[in-house]
Amino acid sequence: MVLPHGVFLLFMLSSATLALAGDIVHHDDVAPRRPGCENNFVLVKVPTWIDGVENSEYVGVGARFGPTLESKEKRANHTRVVMADPPDCCSKPKNKLTSEIIVVQRGKCSFTTKANIAEEAGASAILIINYRTELFKMVCEENETDVDIGIPAVMLPQYAGLNIEKHIKNNSTVSVQLYSPLRPLVDVAEVFLWLMAVGTILCASYWSAWTAREAAIEQEKLLKDASDEYLSTQNVGSSGYVEISTVAAILFVVIASCFLVMLYKLMSFWFVEVLVVLFCIGGVELLNLYIFYVLSGTANLFGGSFIMQNVYSFRWFQHAAQTFVKIPFFGAVSYLTFAVTPFCIVFAVIWAVYRRASFAWIGQDILGITLIITVLQIVRIPNLKVGTVLLSCAFLYDIFWVFVSKRWFHESVMIVVARGDKSGEDGIPMLLKIPRLFDPWGGYSIIGFGDIILPGLLVAFSLRYDWLAKKSLRAGYFLWAMTAYGLGLLITYVALNLMDGHGQPALLYIVPFTLGTFLSLGKKRGELKILWTRGEPERPCPHMQEEDQQSLNQH
Repeated sequence: MVLPHGVFLLFMLSSATLALAGDIVHHDDVAPRRPGCENNFVLVKVPTWIDGVENSEYVGVGARFGPTLESKEKRANHTRVVMADPPDCCSKPKNKLTSEIIVVQRGKCSFTTKANIAEEAGASAILIINYRTELFKMVCEENETDVDIGIPAVMLPQYAGLNIEKHIKNNSTVSVQLYSPLRPLVDVAEVFLWLMAVGTILCASYWSAWTAREAAIEQEKLLKDASDEYLSTQNVGSSGYVEISTVAAILFVVIASCFLVMLYKLMSFWFVEVLVVLFCIGGVELLNLYIFYVLSGTANLFGGSFIMQNVYSFRWFQHAAQTFVKIPFFGAVSYLTFAVTPFCIVFAVIWAVYRRASFAWIGQDILGITLIITVLQIVRIPNLKVGTVLLSCAFLYDIFWVFVSKRWFHESVMIVVARGDKSGEDGIPMLLKIPRLFDPWGGYSIIGFGDIILPGLLVAFSLRYDWLAKKSLRAGYFLWAMTAYGLGLLITYVALNLMDGHGQPALLYIVPFTLGTFLSLGKKRGELKILWTRGEPERPCPHMQEEDQQSLNQH
């Protein structure tokens, strides 16, 4: 079976987003802690007021040194802001300060030197403006000892400094608040995203297993009723799915790496627009397909023939699904498809136009889930050997592009692509995302399609094997594989929170759980050889079954 138009390309692109990305964008400049220089790095909210009127709110990062900032907005004071003279504050300011917050430019001297000079001049806090759009962790110098700075130090991005400076030069009175609200230990968005990922694999696995079982039953009937060998061989392998080979599993990771580098190098507003168009094309086709089968009462999506004939509400849709009209360039199209397609197109177009709106994540997740379920339905691993090779390569791929790539590209390629940096967009579309509703910092919890699809291939394989082997849920492999995936994803979120929101390669945690559980369980049960090579239980030929039954009847 050929993959639906656009799906295979989107599947490959989805492999470029296998990391859970946090929203802290500053560099992680590691420095040893010492007395006076041992603060945790925290994000700082900096709302501004221009002549008493509330204006923009900026996000900065607190320094390793200085006092701890207030966490409650209502307890943070409104304080006037002044520009430093000289701007770098590497020497005593010419202007007299009376507890104002001083704004200085980064460079020419150390952060602690700037803070000490500002404190001596009478400033109540210091805002250091970076010369780039991202933030940078401010640490003490290696040779500094006994650092004692009594005012808070916060770094702001370049655009924030330019805006503040512009208003001050216009003789406006600029005041700010400095506070660092605490994040909740567990955000409800992460819980729902976990349920979404686990639920998607669960649905796709049952759909895939149902298809495999129906195909096995049909094949047994064909082999039993076939009058010659030619008929049986013609029908074998005609099921509508694509199996991954060992070579294809290795090539997949190589090609995915090439796509990732291409995304990184070509990342721009227009390139993301192209991805959005491709995502919409694939989403329209698949959403149309799913709605068609749901309305027509078809229980099985690919290759199945079970129709819910007894459901009265489906009868009209079944008639519309079986009645066709000829359309130029498209040929014969069912009336149901003809009626559903405009809705799917409008749905995708509305999402594309309003994808930056606060509610757009709903449309993106609906289109994304249809894509993931489809891929898990039509792409399969034939045995545990291929699954091990695929997940092992993906495991190394994830670690390399999240962590090791920093050595060559000076930033994590995977996280830059997942966040959509340098594109002006809020991430690429090949992600499931949910807004952090109860997080004072806002943002989204996200997970790449590949973090669901690749482990999902192994989980779906486990359920197909259980059903073909007629194993119970407890005696099979699916329950254990599904539980292992859920635990692996849960550990990923724990690591994400412990690492201060820094992006984590999800497969670093998921692969050892799922693959390790499967291999250990197979070895313990003595079925590892069958799982590794055949990938399905041995089933006797129907003719042999009849002979065995006749022999039992004679006795």
